[in-house]
Amino acid sequence: MNIISWNINGVRAIIKNNFYEWVLKQNPDILCLQEIKATNEQTTQLLQAFKNFNIFSNSADKKGYSGTALLSRIKPILVTRSYEFMKIDKEGRVICAEFSNFFLINVYVPNSGLKLKRLDYRKKWDSVFLNYITRLRRKKPVLICGDLNVAHRAIDLKNDKANFNKIAGYTQVEIDGMNNILNNGFVDSFRHLYPDKIAYTYWSYRFNARAKNSGWRIDYILVDVVLKKSIKEASIFSDVFGSDHCPIGVQLDLM
Repeated sequence: MNIISWNINGVRAIIKNNFYEWVLKQNPDILCLQEIKATNEQTTQLLQAFKNFNIFSNSADKKGYSGTALLSRIKPILVTRSYEFMKIDKEGRVICAEFSNFFLINVYVPNSGLKLKRLDYRKKWDSVFLNYITRLRRKKPVLICGDLNVAHRAIDLKNDKANFNKIAGYTQVEIDGMNNILNNGFVDSFRHLYPDKIAYTYWSYRFNARAKNSGWRIDYILVDVVLKKSIKEASIFSDVFGSDHCPIGVQLDLM
């Protein structure tokens, strides 16, 4: 199974950047998109070129903000959106697809904001999300794909010491949130295969950050520990443009 995840920073913008062609070349079985910034109706219309995919989206109450979409060649048994199980979220941040032998969660975790104004909300959100995935794991294995908005380790951002506990995405609160997920039965697929490789998935539009490769690894595909042996490859497509994030992928042998 080939899974691709990408924070596209707006579905209307990304489709102008060879998006369809690149995705189809990768031939994913499942495509997870974050920060679609469009209504469910707009998203379905804009992605209709993916004719062999079942398309699902979860838009935010606020127009032009946040949101997630999930495209799957395999028709899920059930698709659940965050407003059905996560009363704290009105920003379309989670969409979950149930398949015969696993759940797949596409998630866009809240950013803690300038001056960490949303850090308390982020801490609460992490707790609610952890409770949700813990409940799902009691039924069948879970895969988590998306923008988790945290650099988990010092290797996952360019300037770790200067940013620690000062900048959203690299505070101890956010790191603890990630640790709680990993300690409850999940594996970071990329770090599982490449424990010491420096690679980033996000670069600020400011200060020519991408050209300097001054980035962060904040996008992940987390695999249930019971499926750890199924991880065959984990990729970061840092040469793919169109967003301030690049796509990531994982190949799993789930047969």
